[in-house]
Amino acid sequence: MADTRGFSSVETPGYVGFANLPNQVHRKSVKKGFEFTLMVVGESGLGKSTLVNSLFLTDLYPERIIPDAIEKQKQTVKLDASTVEIEERGVKLRLTVVDTPGFGDAIDNSNSFGAILEYIDQQYERFLHDESGLNRRNIVDNRIHCCFYFISPFGHGLKPLDLEFMKKLHSKINIVPVIAKADCLTKKEILRLKCRIMQEIEFHGIKIYPLPDCDSDEDEEYKEQVKQLKEAVPFAVCGANTLLEVKGKKVRGRLYPWGVVEVENPDHCDFIKLRTMLITHMQDLQEVTHEVHYENYRSEHLGKGIKGGKENGVKPERDSHVPSQVGVNSVLTEKDRILQEKEAELRRMQEMLAQMQARMQAQK
Repeated sequence: MADTRGFSSVETPGYVGFANLPNQVHRKSVKKGFEFTLMVVGESGLGKSTLVNSLFLTDLYPERIIPDAIEKQKQTVKLDASTVEIEERGVKLRLTVVDTPGFGDAIDNSNSFGAILEYIDQQYERFLHDESGLNRRNIVDNRIHCCFYFISPFGHGLKPLDLEFMKKLHSKINIVPVIAKADCLTKKEILRLKCRIMQEIEFHGIKIYPLPDCDSDEDEEYKEQVKQLKEAVPFAVCGANTLLEVKGKKVRGRLYPWGVVEVENPDHCDFIKLRTMLITHMQDLQEVTHEVHYENYRSEHLGKGIKGGKENGVKPERDSHVPSQVGVNSVLTEKDRILQEKEAELRRMQEMLAQMQARMQAQK
């Protein structure tokens, strides 16, 4: 018997309902969760691990062994990727932090960038390979979405190592310069150092991550926030995981004989501004990585494949009615060959399955 109950709609007459589409996207995104990969680069002893733990209120390196001075002399640059699942108010974030122990610790640092460049290209290559494969639904994105580059507060600006690193990587990842251990400088010294660093970055043509401009319809509070974040670059920060009691309140900070440096106090350092920048522009960092840096790598990689095909004597077949560009695109790249092999293997498996089903039917 058919259900005679009427279908009731809570919406008002004349309301179609596509205004609820953002809610659908929100529910789907929350259910799926989010992924973000952060790289931290800088010399040893600048507080990289402490800052990351302070940012996400977690301990990413519970079993870390700090090498002594003799081991550091022999140490080369290696990359450590630590992944942790963070949940806040039902929203899940799969955070991967890539650390670079050994960077800038050697006497000759001319080869410090090699391992980092290779790692970044490997992640782009892996994503390109997964994107070209058959199973594109469950692709794990391990591309570097943001790189915190830690600058020593004890110099008078950027070192040659800092400049060389940023020149080599600014076209591959989003670089956010960070002045480490800002609690050892006065406010005037921090302002002077910030101006000097930005002048050197502009002089050498280095492109750091540009915070997106606000739309005209944004509220004034958000516009003011973005303006303050832009003025705060490079962010002068200090990290701490110790809870201290100040005026009856528990705060995270560092205790000195002359007072307490509160990590989450905007008057003491830019920690809150850095965290706000990272969280509020996390989606934009991912979009810039995918639409700019990854697309540059992809077009360059595919261009090399087509060029390699021409040099090996592979001539594209051209028809009199087909434009020449189609002929160029018909050259089989390595990815096309792998894709064809996978499709052939899938067809063979389907044929074997059909044969087994036919035998089972015959036995019945």
